[in-house]
Amino acid sequence: MSQQERTGGRCSIPGHEMDVRGLTAFGFPEGAFVSVSRDRTGRVWVPNSSPDNGFTEMHCMSGHSNFVSCVCIIAPSETYPRGLIATGGNDNNICVFSLDQPQPLFTLKGHKNTVCALSSGKFGTLLSGSWDTTAKVWLNEKCMMTLQGHSAAVWAVVILPEQGLMLSGSADKTIKLWKAGRCEKTFTGHEDCVRGLAVISNTEFFSCSNDTSIRRWLVTGECVQVYYSHTNYIYSLAVFPNCQDFVSTGEDRTLRIWKKGECFQTICLPAQSVWCCCILPNGDIAVGASDGIIRIFTEAEDRMASAEDLQAFEDELSKATIDPKTGDLGDIKFEDLPGREHLNEPGNRDGQTRLIKDGQKVEAYHWSVNDGRWVKIGDVVGGSNQQTSKSVMYEGKEYDYVFTIDVNEGGPSMKLPYNVSDDPWLTAHNFLQKNDLNPMFLDQVANFIINNTKGHVVGPAQPAGGDPFTGEARDIYHSLIFYLRILDCIFNGGARYIPGSSDDRPGFGADPFTGAYSSAAIRQTATNIYFPKTDGVTFEQANTTQIIAKLKELNGGAPQEHKLSEEILENLEKLLASVCGPVSSELSPNIQQINLLWKASHWPEDIVFPVLDIMRLAVRHPQVNESLCGEAEGVQLCNHLLSLMRPEGRPANQMLALRTLCNCFSGRHGRTLLMAQREVVLSRAADLATVCNKNIHIALATLVLNYAGCLHSQPDLEAKAQCLSVASRALETVQDKEAVFRLLVALGTTVASDQTAKDLARSLGVNSQISKYSSVSDPSKVGDCCQLVLKELQ
Repeated sequence: MSQQERTGGRCSIPGHEMDVRGLTAFGFPEGAFVSVSRDRTGRVWVPNSSPDNGFTEMHCMSGHSNFVSCVCIIAPSETYPRGLIATGGNDNNICVFSLDQPQPLFTLKGHKNTVCALSSGKFGTLLSGSWDTTAKVWLNEKCMMTLQGHSAAVWAVVILPEQGLMLSGSADKTIKLWKAGRCEKTFTGHEDCVRGLAVISNTEFFSCSNDTSIRRWLVTGECVQVYYSHTNYIYSLAVFPNCQDFVSTGEDRTLRIWKKGECFQTICLPAQSVWCCCILPNGDIAVGASDGIIRIFTEAEDRMASAEDLQAFEDELSKATIDPKTGDLGDIKFEDLPGREHLNEPGNRDGQTRLIKDGQKVEAYHWSVNDGRWVKIGDVVGGSNQQTSKSVMYEGKEYDYVFTIDVNEGGPSMKLPYNVSDDPWLTAHNFLQKNDLNPMFLDQVANFIINNTKGHVVGPAQPAGGDPFTGEARDIYHSLIFYLRILDCIFNGGARYIPGSSDDRPGFGADPFTGAYSSAAIRQTATNIYFPKTDGVTFEQANTTQIIAKLKELNGGAPQEHKLSEEILENLEKLLASVCGPVSSELSPNIQQINLLWKASHWPEDIVFPVLDIMRLAVRHPQVNESLCGEAEGVQLCNHLLSLMRPEGRPANQMLALRTLCNCFSGRHGRTLLMAQREVVLSRAADLATVCNKNIHIALATLVLNYAGCLHSQPDLEAKAQCLSVASRALETVQDKEAVFRLLVALGTTVASDQTAKDLARSLGVNSQISKYSSVSDPSKVGDCCQLVLKELQ
């Protein structure tokens, strides 16, 4: 092959705010294509006449309530002579657009989970694939049939040119051939999720997989060739008009061009995930990536970018950072790496990777056959030999650790310096005394120090600085977040009652949910203490005095028809006292009090929140749990709480309704009720991820976690799929680290000891979605738990 036949950059289009997840060529106008993104939009791009051979946005489409994951073109018809654009999204819907308006012409509803694949056929037929494990055939705005047979998410679908033949590829590692709604054949051979399908002809097709391979199949069932070159998940395929050559993209940051059965050229991109690709009518290649940029590549010299633009792209690529854990670089031993002189030796093949050390840095290079040189593709960071500083300066002295302490959200932070030779108990005592903090926290602070220094106390020491999960040196700055406003109220009486003002957050880290400590927990810090978590997580904190005070205050200002009598108020106060005391207490809630609580919970929504707080605490009591969550009343309770969780509802009510549902898991009747109502409860709860309120997010994450715990030992794939889906969707918007942590534990609990659930999670892209949390050190439990989930999904 001559150099002219090599592909180079044409232009970059920074047209989306988030990952570009789907691309397809569009026949009108000539040379156009469509992109869809996690930013919830679809966009039509047309070539312009500028010197840079770029593209201009012609049309922007919006209609999905969550991210858009796939797109296809419905062929022109008499009604729509320019064709239609169909998009599938994480809101479970398919939106169909024309070029005449930004809103959808119509929306196809029927899938129970994300629509992640679309393909169109003759006569307006549309085939969709979904995380709900089904594919659906649509015609004339109606679902004509549902293709059932896969046991995991359907990631890829195509309609073959021969009428009536359809293909679906799934996270269950299989491909199925369908005719008239019936599975005619199942293709096996891939060792991991099937992510993409591409038609070659009436009788042949390609498939790509998370197993890093591409396969060429005959529709009769034979695999006639397997292609290897990618080093990580392969997400998409597109076939050139000659029906032989093709392109592929994946998680290894590359676009690979295949000619005559071999990987002819590898183009590395400055983005971790290269999600999608398509071939334009003129043979150019469009790719979309996780950085929100669409890049166009071409063989045509007259469309090639200028030398300056090509150099700018190479410079951008060279500044990328590569994590060896996700960059497939293996175990890097810094001392064994060659120096820059190693770049004088030519590579053996296009795209070959070579690592060299330059001073204290590790640099990665790809061999470019076209240029006959090594091209830098980034700096390797976080390698196993990179160490953190061994001391921290604080107030003119060096310490092994300096912890940052936030006692009140928004208030000034405090520093807790510590050396491994110090006594943790004395250090904790001095810290509390210096900062005028309550001495009741002595055990918690001391145990926090012990836990977060990994046992580096006076006496026999473990290897210094090692992270028990990764073997890497731990960042010496740690954060300890004290959300103690309710405790401050209890001991100092200074704050007003605000629903949700206690985050019920664990302090100090041994039990990451309750803050409870035991010598066993401290000894097990080198193992997985986070999941599976099968016991329910509840919201316990309460200031009963202030709850009752707020209830009486609101009752005093309530309209006459809603005023509660003194008898009702007295009974609610007694009920609250009984459920917040020991279960064995002689003071036990009676049926009259429980009935009055249920009646009061239907107070007007603008004043009901203290009653909901009482209910949140009451359902933990066995007697109340049985009465409110039993067969007769349970559905009514569930429906009432769900009505308070409407997206347009009041945040305080949404948060307390979620917390009440979480606390229902503390009793047998509550668990039975919520498992029976799982689909509707999780669906409504998932909608609250878009509400900008961290306490709602923490409660939502806890609810998902409690469901995951109940499902841990059950083979209910549909239920686990919903947990994974809700957790994955929540992680798209949740920012609060405690909520993120609980969602990570929910993911870990769902996939632990369940290979099918692991496969499903991998097929949903959980790995790449959560990998950004693996380096979080504030709080450290987020990074630790994330690394363990990623390890579980390997």
